[in-house]
Amino acid sequence: MTGDSATAVREPRLTTEAEVSRAIQDGMTIAVGGFINAAHPMSLVRRIIADRKKDLTVVGAASAGLEIDLLISGGCVRKVVTPYVGAEGLVGIGPAFRHAAQQGLIETFDLDEAHFYAGLRAAAQRLPFNPWRAGVGTSFPIINPALREFRDPVRNELLLAIPAIDIDVCLLHAARSDVYGNVQHNGTRYGDVAMYGAAELTFVSVEEIVSPERIRANPAATSIPGADGIIRAPFGCHPFSSDGYYVPDIDHLEDFIAATSQWLKTGSRTRLDEYLNTYVYEAKDHIDYLERIGMRALLGLAEV
Repeated sequence: MTGDSATAVREPRLTTEAEVSRAIQDGMTIAVGGFINAAHPMSLVRRIIADRKKDLTVVGAASAGLEIDLLISGGCVRKVVTPYVGAEGLVGIGPAFRHAAQQGLIETFDLDEAHFYAGLRAAAQRLPFNPWRAGVGTSFPIINPALREFRDPVRNELLLAIPAIDIDVCLLHAARSDVYGNVQHNGTRYGDVAMYGAAELTFVSVEEIVSPERIRANPAATSIPGADGIIRAPFGCHPFSSDGYYVPDIDHLEDFIAATSQWLKTGSRTRLDEYLNTYVYEAKDHIDYLERIGMRALLGLAEV
């Protein structure tokens, strides 16, 4: 090929929280990356709630955090797929998750961490299931009939068939990206990478946009080589931590836990609805949210 037709043109993949929300339709399956009290794409999560998405199947991290509680509190969730929802060191099990599950407000998909990653691998490989040995002879296939025992055709061994965890839209947060969707994490990225492989679309909020030259200077650090959209969101994980940038806002998390605990213990949503109104529904955008938190509080979270 010669001339202009031989020249590949790369299009920037910068987008906004509003555009990401428009890509998510009611009833879809979304994944939310991160790990317990770190690296959740909270500017995207809050936008989904503000736009009142509903009937979502939410695939949390292998150890998910209170971002799942926030989505449940906002009425967005029909089903949760994750081995764990909580905030280690602050609360064992997410109070909103516990309340919604006990009251039958959501469905839960019970599995352990090995099953979780087996399901993501099956989706990434575009297979209906992944065979797995662990869990055979336990109550897992009784509690969750979607985990099916079968005999393999080669060794006639009893195994579990772990169904693919197919994801429509994956939402992640990372340290940096260039404008073309080449993303680099600080710290752990294993679960995020597995979700990315299982998803049709992946959007990543990042602390900073950097030059392609900086990304190419350390190509081994690139964890997501082709995100569909990049959102610049400094403090985009708040109230959780972003490795290398800031630590969790414990005071804010404890306020949220108190609000969801009131819902769990008494059935009253008064404090929870006040929280949602202040930090989700009345906040115009991510910057407005940060202003509600306050510069002094945010700078006090700087990682040292």
